[in-house]
Amino acid sequence: MAASEEHDSPTEASQPVVEEEETKTFKDLGVTDVLCEACDQLGWTKPTKIQIEAIPLALQGRDIIGLAETGSGKTGAFALPILNALLETPQRLFALVLTPTRELAFQISEQFEALGSSIGVQSAVIVGGIDSMSQSLALAKKPHIIIATPGRLIDHLENTKGFNLRALKYLVMDEADRILNMDFETEVRFLFQNLVQKLQRAALKNPVKCAVSSKYQTVEKLQQYYIFIPSKFKDTYLVYILNELAGNSFMIFCSTCNNTQRTALLLRNLGFTAIPLHGQMSQSKRLGSLNKFKAKARSILLATDVASRGLDIPHVDVVVNFDIPTHSKDYIHRVGRTARAGRSGKAITFVTQYDVELFQRIEHLIGKKLPVFPTQDDEVMMLTERVAEAQRFARMELREHGEKKKRSREDAGDNDDTEGAIGVRNKVAGGKMKKRKGR
Repeated sequence: MAASEEHDSPTEASQPVVEEEETKTFKDLGVTDVLCEACDQLGWTKPTKIQIEAIPLALQGRDIIGLAETGSGKTGAFALPILNALLETPQRLFALVLTPTRELAFQISEQFEALGSSIGVQSAVIVGGIDSMSQSLALAKKPHIIIATPGRLIDHLENTKGFNLRALKYLVMDEADRILNMDFETEVRFLFQNLVQKLQRAALKNPVKCAVSSKYQTVEKLQQYYIFIPSKFKDTYLVYILNELAGNSFMIFCSTCNNTQRTALLLRNLGFTAIPLHGQMSQSKRLGSLNKFKAKARSILLATDVASRGLDIPHVDVVVNFDIPTHSKDYIHRVGRTARAGRSGKAITFVTQYDVELFQRIEHLIGKKLPVFPTQDDEVMMLTERVAEAQRFARMELREHGEKKKRSREDAGDNDDTEGAIGVRNKVAGGKMKKRKGR
């Protein structure tokens, strides 16, 4: 959906909005039969609200600004019209999807390949952290769809001989609010000015705004709580929560890469199957952590906000905001990792004496006061000695890992998923705490 040089304000659709009750299938939206079959095979029994709004307009060739809550099927809303158009006019280098994170790029690629497998669609993922030469070879084959992060795409446009996007027919910016922020401003300007010749600026021709969620909100089936605790006892309360809700799968969000790694080591020292995901890990380790969690080989994923946007992990039962997000909107994306596609879920936010103002901003944004998650403080305090011991061992492992990285850069990241942690956790007697009787 390449834009022209004129800039018009987004307008609502000129035709009546299609009601969800009237539209039962993707075929009703205008999707071709072979893609409808692919939707059935993926278990997409009926279109979501954003798909009902966006797909018919996209099939008309309209430029679209789509707004919908997380987990609402936005990828399908742009993937299906692109594949539909590709079937009508087959062409290499047909569409480009820009995305802010590597993990989201791979997830989008998986959906394109799943939807387009029966029609021979080829896609290439162009992101950092992966060997550039192998990506250059993939681009030389001229795939139909490119899914890329802005920085690495520009690197190939400048350095990969023979690669350009002059023939591009569709441009998608997924999680556009993040792509268009200051982090990617230079890259996006370069792309718009130099790659798609019709684009002199980020302008759309008579765009239609498809909004199925008019304000920042969380889904109805998400149970949200907070715990107000002294900062020094955060680790202890985290262990308490993991024991109280044992049997669930958890995503725990931390504010920094270092705290993510430290907390993962702490939990592993106590016998929990925890695994980290953060920006200082190699791409192979990041994908490895994500795949282990998706496959339920690990029940706890500790992550920075690199995992808060767009990732679809169906079985997340509980989201814990171990470190409260600095930006209130990030709260929406974090807790959106659970209670997806109509399922229920829990979100628990830790609020320390330093976080009160940030927490009040979150409550103001979502328009509700959150209840307190019930805890037994005396039972929490019984865990302090065990947790303190695990904290010491976690700090030791971090130091040893840091020293190892200094000695040999080739070994950097070897213990990113803490699987190779030097056995220190075995020194903590007894492993994971047993559930109390009667629980």
